[in-house]
Amino acid sequence: MKKIIFLLCALALVLGAVWAPVFAPAMGEEGAALFPPAFVIDPGHGGEDGGAVSLSGHPESEINLAIALRLEWLLALYGFPVEMTREEDISVHDPQAETLREKKVSDLKNRVALVEAQPQAMLISIHQNTFPDPRYSGAQVFYGGAEGSQDWALAAQELLRQALDPSNTRQAKPIPGTVYLMQHVSCPAILVECGFLSNPTEDLMLIQPQYQLKVAAGLAAACLSGWEIIHEGENTHG
Repeated sequence: MKKIIFLLCALALVLGAVWAPVFAPAMGEEGAALFPPAFVIDPGHGGEDGGAVSLSGHPESEINLAIALRLEWLLALYGFPVEMTREEDISVHDPQAETLREKKVSDLKNRVALVEAQPQAMLISIHQNTFPDPRYSGAQVFYGGAEGSQDWALAAQELLRQALDPSNTRQAKPIPGTVYLMQHVSCPAILVECGFLSNPTEDLMLIQPQYQLKVAAGLAAACLSGWEIIHEGENTHG
């Protein structure tokens, strides 16, 4: 545990040194951060909707949440406002929803409403991939249609490749039209498939707290890069 705490502190110092020049223009005269509210972290699925199930028997929703909570902690180190669509293994559906379908529809609409309620939000939705052929592996980033999303996704894909697997040749792609959340938010948004639960090696890595922290660190770097990209775009158009 002491070793993990030491590594986290070291990571904080390294990230702070790397990103300090990026944050400097966004600081007020008294040093108060003027970051936009907020990064919205969306751990996909939850509750009765567990998503995919890993080869080792772990539901996707559990892994998504574990990575998302670590990402929330890392972003908080730098004073970024963060909103979570869920902080437990629950569905965020309305109480009156009864059937599984009603709960899922209500859950997705409530997530959209939460994102849309945040001024200048940036959404990162966390998921895990699966495929019938167990050979496939590697993180992949998908992007929504809002301005800045594609550039953010391209940067995120490269940062995750560097952090997790330099041999990963996957490319960032536009999100399929069937993904309700990403199609109904108006802010810059990316969806990250952190790995393949159907790949034996990646499955065993993704359920380990140490690797979940490594993924979260890559996602934190991707968020910081996205923040810079979006705000450079705003300054250019302004």
